[in-house]
Amino acid sequence: MMTEKKNNTALKILTGILAVALVALSIYTIKFYNEEKENKEILQKEKSVIEDELNELIVKYDDAIEENEIMDQDLVNARDRISRLLDSVKDNEANLVLISRYRREIGNLKAEKDRLFRVVDSLSTENQMLSTSLDSTSVALQERTKFSDSLKTTNQSLSTKVDKASKLKITSLSGEGVIVRNSGKLVENDNNRRVDQIRTCFTITANDLSEAGEKNMYVQVYNPENELVGDEIVVQHEGGTMVYSAASKVFYENEELDVCILAKTMEDRLLEGNYKVYVYNDAMLLGTGSFTLK
Repeated sequence: MMTEKKNNTALKILTGILAVALVALSIYTIKFYNEEKENKEILQKEKSVIEDELNELIVKYDDAIEENEIMDQDLVNARDRISRLLDSVKDNEANLVLISRYRREIGNLKAEKDRLFRVVDSLSTENQMLSTSLDSTSVALQERTKFSDSLKTTNQSLSTKVDKASKLKITSLSGEGVIVRNSGKLVENDNNRRVDQIRTCFTITANDLSEAGEKNMYVQVYNPENELVGDEIVVQHEGGTMVYSAASKVFYENEELDVCILAKTMEDRLLEGNYKVYVYNDAMLLGTGSFTLK
């Protein structure tokens, strides 16, 4: 009887333990199911967000392709890569590994978009500056038929070949008459009867897209009668012949570079009035300015 009573007690204890374990397992199973369901919902929402971001990128590229002709193919290639990634997102069931990979790829695509759009903006700005400069040059040199015709031919030829993003740019362009002292010191002077040379100064701006190295810089100085002042240096370019007042070679290392170029003068061409100055890198017009001699 004692043994039977002990066995019944042990059986009850074991049954209780199994019941508790079963309840705990049920609770864990329900909790795991709910967490799994919640995780799937979160991943599905993240997948939807990724699809929206990719669609937004595609729309931005479509707009840019319509507005820009300079880099159409680069923009189209980038948009096609985004479209392929969007198809992959739609076709695959969301999971943590795929979502993490898609997030990395979206980060890379956004960085590429920012880089391409910066280049497109730069090219558009350079296009506008080039058009303005060419219009100004055409008006200023109408009376110089011999040179204006060759300049027009040169600019038309170069405009289809030059890489606008790497074109040099200048700021702080100024021209002035100077007197050369015996010591070699240059002194600014605006009296046309005392001027020995014309000095043109400017700053080549920093530009990582430009090719570093030796650059041919040229200056044209025109007096109030539109006569070229200087050495009349004749240079043969791919698009034709151009004549300059002075020339200088500078070494450009993609950083700001201050440059001054002196042009010799002839007394019969130093007139009172307004002078025009044009600065070129080879045949590419970089900027215009003016100054006055009294």
